[in-house]
Amino acid sequence: MPKILFAALGVIVLAGCSSGPAPVPVPSPAPEVAAACTQLVQALPAKVLDQKRRKTSPESPLTTAYGDPAIEVTCGVATPAGMAEAQSQCFQVNGVGWFAKQVQNGYIFTTIGREIYLEIAVPAKYSPEANALTDVSDSIQQHNKVITPCI
Repeated sequence: MPKILFAALGVIVLAGCSSGPAPVPVPSPAPEVAAACTQLVQALPAKVLDQKRRKTSPESPLTTAYGDPAIEVTCGVATPAGMAEAQSQCFQVNGVGWFAKQVQNGYIFTTIGREIYLEIAVPAKYSPEANALTDVSDSIQQHNKVITPCI
């Protein structure tokens, strides 16, 4: 009986542990970009890939995260270096153009052809990672004007 009680206490202690805020670097965009990003980040859905929104550290209106490991969203980032390369491609998800960069543990997706750059880092745990883009596309279409359509 003591082993069962000990195991039950261990489960309760683990359930009470929180992963805390997700560490997400904060960009330093121009004031007008920061204002537009604040509205866009606020408009993002409560869930991405069925993962609930969580706080970021440091707290910023330009960032949010979902799940654990964190799906990191950062608005107001610089143009991705690889996007200028001839072999870079634009692909669309629900009317939003994206540039994809594979990284060690997943993908980083950045909007293409919009007023502001929004980046979503999706860990490999959520494979196929691009499915996260369907959850955010409506907010992006409503709050990030198309400049050049993705072809």
